[in-house]
This record gives sequence, structure tokens and C-alpha cells, in this order.
Amino acid sequence: MHRRKWIAAAAAGIVIMLFWSFLSQLGTGGTLSKLESVLQDKVTKQSDAARKPNVNIKLITIDQASLDGLGQFPWDRSLYAQMIGMLADAGAKAIALDVVLSEPGNDPAIDAAMAETMRKYPNVVLPVVFNFKARQDQAGALETESISYPASTIGAGPDQLGHINVLQDNDGTVRKLTVGLRDNAGRMVPAFSVKLANYLLDASHQIGWDAGRNGWYRGDKRLPVDARGQLTTQFYTEPREAMNADTGYDTQSFVDVLTGNVPPEYYQGDIVLIGPYAPGLQDEYLTPLSPVLKMYGVEIHANMAQSLVAGKFYTQSGQGIGYALIALLTLLPILLFARMTGYKTFIVYGALVIVYTLTWIELYQLESVFIPFTYPFLAMTTVLIWSVVRYYVMERTERGRVTNIFGRFVPRTVVDELLASGEEVKVGGQRRDISVMFVDIRGFTPMSEKLEPEQIIQVLNEYLDICTKAVFKYNGTLDKFIGDGVMAIFGAPVSQPNHPELAVLAALEMKRQSAELEERCLREIGVPVRFGVGINSGPAVVGNIGSQMLRLDYTAIGDTVNLAARLESNAKPGQILISDATLNRVTGRFDTAFIGEIKVKGKEKPVPATEVRGQTESSPSLHPIREFEGREGT
Repeated sequence: MHRRKWIAAAAAGIVIMLFWSFLSQLGTGGTLSKLESVLQDKVTKQSDAARKPNVNIKLITIDQASLDGLGQFPWDRSLYAQMIGMLADAGAKAIALDVVLSEPGNDPAIDAAMAETMRKYPNVVLPVVFNFKARQDQAGALETESISYPASTIGAGPDQLGHINVLQDNDGTVRKLTVGLRDNAGRMVPAFSVKLANYLLDASHQIGWDAGRNGWYRGDKRLPVDARGQLTTQFYTEPREAMNADTGYDTQSFVDVLTGNVPPEYYQGDIVLIGPYAPGLQDEYLTPLSPVLKMYGVEIHANMAQSLVAGKFYTQSGQGIGYALIALLTLLPILLFARMTGYKTFIVYGALVIVYTLTWIELYQLESVFIPFTYPFLAMTTVLIWSVVRYYVMERTERGRVTNIFGRFVPRTVVDELLASGEEVKVGGQRRDISVMFVDIRGFTPMSEKLEPEQIIQVLNEYLDICTKAVFKYNGTLDKFIGDGVMAIFGAPVSQPNHPELAVLAALEMKRQSAELEERCLREIGVPVRFGVGINSGPAVVGNIGSQMLRLDYTAIGDTVNLAARLESNAKPGQILISDATLNRVTGRFDTAFIGEIKVKGKEKPVPATEVRGQTESSPSLHPIREFEGREGT
């Protein structure tokens, strides 16, 4: 490829790379970022389908049956105190109540009883709700407007608090756990699920905030939270509409447990989440598992707690990795596509997409890491589009250029072959091995004196048409008309190893096709129209020669051309003369006769000349030609 083409490809690659890198930086929360999230959801859904819920995490739901049996929400807090006492006395490891109790109750005695329950059972967790400002920076730290704690009359201690904020991405889907949030005093309030997970983790794997190291740790391993303190967790159950008995957490109705239909001992050694499980309570969210089916908040807390217990969460690679991948999937394809055309480009593109997609999936499944997909993929697709458009524009330009140069001189098949071969057309000049043919009418001057101008033009056009068709039939290049003569080239611009044979075959074709014209002229005007042909083979300089201002013609120059012209001038009417250079490359294929040496201008020594009379019986010609049967000149 020319240096300028490489420079153009590299420049295009850099522009495409910078364009998509810039968009990836600005695209947080935009359509393409949402597409990235959707693709990740598809993969996590397939992966999550193989997981099972932790049997030590159980749900007690405030469902429609409980609302029907115990009355509409909000309930008397004595019901919660009674339930907590039953479960704790039966040996539940931890009890989490996903019900906001931020205001004092109507009956101080009931609140006092609830406070006594909280003091008696320290393994109870109550919710804290952070209320954020309406407008948030998607990537930056969350800005708190107010915080709702359990009412002071309930008496919950600091170690019995966990925030229940379930934050949604811009598409309304919950994918991340906010591990902890700072209160107004600067203290870190862990998530509900963090408090629960710690009850199932041993001392060496406890999750907590390390102020000295300024990060959240699970044991000695730092949790991969983002700038908002969020961790992308995994899911172990499906949305409730897609569940069966084996795919969800153990779920029992609040009223059934409270009335003894489900014995409290059933929860011995388990962590228990109590929370809303009815549509009217407005605590349900979309998850990566379905764009339609929702999960209740209590289910999401359970899934996040299990993800923390298992230490299974996935991370997003850094922005630097994204830039590097955009650069890789821009510059590599542009270098590959620059070397190929047509369907090969699409095959390589498809292979790159498959390899990158499989790598993307494997990194998630093996390392729980998501590298960017959308922006690198779009960068690579942009390169494909640019390469295809560039190829067709260049092909169209090249086709027009080649057709403009050679369309008048060679048959259409030669132009198509030249374009299909990819052979570079150096119109500025190059040395090529070719065969050159000169043809000239014998007796044209006496014929002109006997004919009207219109008749002269008619005969001349018929003769030139015969010559042109013969040259084109054997894929020669019609160099020029020289008065009543013709110059043709074989072996350029398309290389033809057998160009000497093609030139001789074209000459014999002219001889055969001109028989009718010769007889008609002899009959009508008494002068036979016959021609002489000279053919020589060898090196010559071919290219566009002429004036840039007026006209450039593709032609050949050199000694090979000059000798062909001299042979033609020495040929008698109806005679085809070839040089030794041509004869040596067609020996045995044609019926030839050595006529001797002829003196030619520009040569000190006489030049051997051989007449071609026809084809031999065994000639492996491209087109069968019978020997000319007209009258031969002597």
C-alpha cells in the first residue's frame, strides 16, 4: 500500500479512536451506557440462573394474606415486637425488619415495649433511610438531604441500624448495593444487607469500614466499590413471577408465623428478613434479571446479603482499560482492513467481534470483571464502515481512472481484469515486456485517387474496424491510429505471459477478416485493399505520454517499438513479418517462413525477418483460425 494510504488509514483510526473515547467519557447515563447495562444484564441473568438461594436466609413477608388477616398498613408496633420475640427466643441468628419506624407511635406504652425488645435482643436490625437531593451526579458521591432514623422512643442502638436505600440506575434497574452511607455526624451507616451478612460470616471475614485505609473491607480484602461507594452484586433468585419452589428464598406469610401455623423454631440458626411483599406497599424494583418482572425490596436485600457472604460481586474495569480497548479495537482492525477488500473484511470483522464477545463473557464468568463492550464494539464497527466506504469510493475512483485511461484502447474485459487483479497501473511509465504490432494499408494512395472522399472514409473505417476487433479479441491494447495505420500493444497494461502468440493470432485474424473487404474493393474499384503487418517482442517503456494541458495517451516507446514499425514498412501486401524475438517465443505454433535479413533504419546490421503464413495443425491457440485463403502478395 502506498505510504499516503497508510497515513490516511492511521489518521482515520486516530480520529475514530478519539471520537469514541470522548463519547465514552461523556456517555455516563446516556443511551449507550444503558445499552452497556442491558448487555451486562443478559450475561448476569444467564450466570445467575445456575445459582441457588442460601438456605439460611429466610423471608417473612407482609403479604396480602397478612394484610387481610391483621389489618391494613401501618400495623401496631406490638405485632413486630411479638414477632421479634418469638423468632429470637426460637434461636434465629438475626432478625431484620424492613419497615420504616421513623415516627413515635400513638401509644407510648407500645413504643416502650418495642424499645425493651430491642434492648433484649441485640441481633435485631432496623432500617435507616437516607433522603437524597433530587438531582445527583451519576458518577459522583451522593448528596444527602435528610436522614430518617427509627424513632428514639423505640430505642434502637447504633449497632442495630442499617440503611435500606435501594438505588436505581437511570433506566430504573437496581444493580448495585450502596455498601455504606455517611450520616450527618460523619459516621458510616452500613447497608441492611451488610449487617445481615456479618451474622453469617466468621470473624476473619467480617465486612466493615476501615477509616485508616479509607475503604470497605471483607476481612483483609478491599471491596471494589465505585466513587459512590456502590458494589455491583450478584442475584441468586428470580423475580417472584418467574419463581418456583426451588428458585426463591424460603418465604412464609407474616400472619402464618405470628399465629403459629409456621413454628418459630423453623428459623433456628437463620437470618430472617421481614418486609413488604404486596404490590400496594410500593416496595418493588426492576433487577438485571428481567426488564418487566420486579423484586420486592426485602428480596433484593436478601440477594445482596448472600452475595456479600459468598464474596461474589463483579466489578467494572477502569476508564483507562476502556480507552485502551477502544484504541486496540480501532487501530488493529484499521490495519487489518487496509490489507484486504470485499468479503474478507467482513469475515475478519466477524471474527474480531466473536473473539471480543467471548473474551468479554469469559472475563465476567471467570474473574467477575466487566470490561467495556459497547464503545469498543462501536469503534470497531465504525472502522468497518469507514473501510468499506473507503474501499468502494477508491474502487470507483480507480475504476473511473483506469477506464478513462484504457477504455478507448482495450476491450472491457481487459479493463475488468486489470481492476480485478489489483495490479497497480503506473501511468507515469514503467518498463514492461510486451509485443508491439504495426498494421498499414498497402496501396492506399492509388485507391484514394479513384474514390470519392466519402468512399475513402467508408473503406478506411471498415479496415480500422477489422483491426480494432482483432486486437480486442485477443485482449490487446489499441495504442493509436496513424493515418491509415494501426499500432497495438500486447502484454500491457495487463501482464500476459503469452503476448507474442496473442499478437500473431490477432494479425492472422485481421488477415482472415479483411478477405471480404479486399475482394469487394478489387471488384468495385479495381484496387485491392491489403495490408502489411510487423510484430516485435521485447522490453519497452509504457505509460501515459503527452501534455497534461491537452492530452495524455497510453503508449509504448523504445527500440522494440521502432523495430516493429520497421518490419511493418518492409512487409509486402498481405504479409505478416515477425522478428526473431517474437519467433523464438512462438516456435512450433505457427506456419512460418524465413525471408532473410532486412536493412532497417537505426540498425547497423540487417535484422532477420520471418513471415507468418498461418497456424499449424497442432497449434494450441486460444481461438481456432483457419489459414487465410485469399491471394498472397509476393
